[in-house]
Amino acid sequence: MRDVIALHFSTHDGVELFYRHWPARNAMPGSTRQAIVLLHRGHEHSGRIAHLVEELDLPGFDFFAWDARGHGQSPGERGHSPSFATNVRDLQTFVDHIGASHLIDPDNIAVVAQSVGAVIAATWAHDYAPKIRAMVLASPAFDIKLYVPFARQGLTLMRRIKGNFFVNSYVKSRFLTHDRLRQVTYDSDPLIARAISVDVLLGLYEAAERVVADAQAIQVPTQVLISGSDFVVHRAPQERFFERLGCAHKEKHVLPGFFHDTLGERDREQALVRIRRFVTQAFERPLQLPSLLDADRVGATCAEAEVLAAPLPPRSLRGLYWRLTRAGLKLGSRFSTGVKLGFDTGFDSGSTLDYVYRNQPTGQGGLGRAIDQNYLQSIGWKGIRQRKVNIEELLRLAMQRLHEQQRPVRIVDIAAGHGRYILDALKGVEPRPESILLRDYSDLNVSQGSALIEQLDLDDIARFIKADAFDKADLAAIEPKPTLAVVSGLYELFASNQLVGDSLAGLAEAVEPGGYLVYTGQPWHPQLELIARALTSHRAGQAWVMRRRTQAEMDQLVEAAGFRKITQRIDEWGIFSVSIAQRLP
Repeated sequence: MRDVIALHFSTHDGVELFYRHWPARNAMPGSTRQAIVLLHRGHEHSGRIAHLVEELDLPGFDFFAWDARGHGQSPGERGHSPSFATNVRDLQTFVDHIGASHLIDPDNIAVVAQSVGAVIAATWAHDYAPKIRAMVLASPAFDIKLYVPFARQGLTLMRRIKGNFFVNSYVKSRFLTHDRLRQVTYDSDPLIARAISVDVLLGLYEAAERVVADAQAIQVPTQVLISGSDFVVHRAPQERFFERLGCAHKEKHVLPGFFHDTLGERDREQALVRIRRFVTQAFERPLQLPSLLDADRVGATCAEAEVLAAPLPPRSLRGLYWRLTRAGLKLGSRFSTGVKLGFDTGFDSGSTLDYVYRNQPTGQGGLGRAIDQNYLQSIGWKGIRQRKVNIEELLRLAMQRLHEQQRPVRIVDIAAGHGRYILDALKGVEPRPESILLRDYSDLNVSQGSALIEQLDLDDIARFIKADAFDKADLAAIEPKPTLAVVSGLYELFASNQLVGDSLAGLAEAVEPGGYLVYTGQPWHPQLELIARALTSHRAGQAWVMRRRTQAEMDQLVEAAGFRKITQRIDEWGIFSVSIAQRLP
């Protein structure tokens, strides 16, 4: 038996999660270390998958397995997490910890995950675009069989009425596995959490729907194992996920007669032999992810944007629906300040974003305020406000790193809007930056941003100028040389990767080696058609058609310009990401 070490790692919110580490048995001195991260099923813990360390028979690999928060020996109310997205971020933090504490880089890691753990892994691969070597998903719980009609809708309604509550698992051990010993240990294990928070359950459903619908964004080599007689989760979403996967190397295996506990089944060697081969082959060849630099001209998001840009037949029901929607918004603009501002300046303008950041409903009377409140609480604007929080966090992180390196903090934002998120991030920061240069194409934004600088008494270090964020030569000539560049909410508005690449290349010339870039992305949005069919952009009232960039595509553009991504944040809906990268020498 392999030695196992019990350890802990600290999450972003300070929770100390328990994990097990099995060091490699016969790694050669000086050789590159390779690892497999195991993720357990819902309700369970790392002890329930410890048998895989021996059974996979990969002695040259380190193995790691955590107890997710609220499970096993990790702290927290049993079956509870602040959100499903928190679990996904915990996985990113866990992999970061393995790199920092065990010196194993992501490209030398494979993930083997089951059930709920498999959905966590798939969502992580979609939202964070990690450059891991391979991923194995066993019976991913993309759609749990609740058996009661309209159960999910009922849980959603009860959540609104009661707040968070817990749902007990109905699954008996005999429906999980044919392995009699596994049944007995499942029934007697005091660390198994029978309940699950409804917040986590509903978040699981929402994330799974998004990831299955947009699986083309996942570039990690992936193997999917489907249990042929699964009483716990539906098979169809697993099949759709596999068919839509964007990775060049993918495999699907249906295991006849297997129950849901795929990797704990009586005949699990049928699964393990496939995993062993897939993982071994993944490590035998260099990690080669497909280039996405031309995804603006070919691929899923290009086709999606073209469909949204095409006019609908005027007599079609969908055409009628969107005409009525636009008419309703126009009517609402007579009462709602926010909707009116969107039509006047563009729903993607700096003025609109500044209004959304302030989040104070205003309008004509009670009706106007009610319309404005509903407008400001749309999922897209909630994501925008969380993006602002994430930008401010990573700005402070970059400034802290520069201070630790005893380097000056010189900030440039090339499309600052009104600059509120930059200036808000400076509250309480000492020492203050040496200089702040805010740039924008709009005279109105420059005027409003300059007034905000004066209002916040920052005019001794900050200035606002009119400039083009896509002028490569102008960006490269920025003086003084910035050590921290920011691009927020800009590249999402332009489909062309040539434009974005030129802008990033100019920034790469401007930013000092070792300096930082904070950039945003939009890998997903649930309201793309509403935006394209009913809202207008800042560009002379044109339709606001957005081409999504997957996180992998956005990261490749940044890397091609000469930056190395360090870390990332994303909202709980997976809409807006914020990343930080460092300028390479």
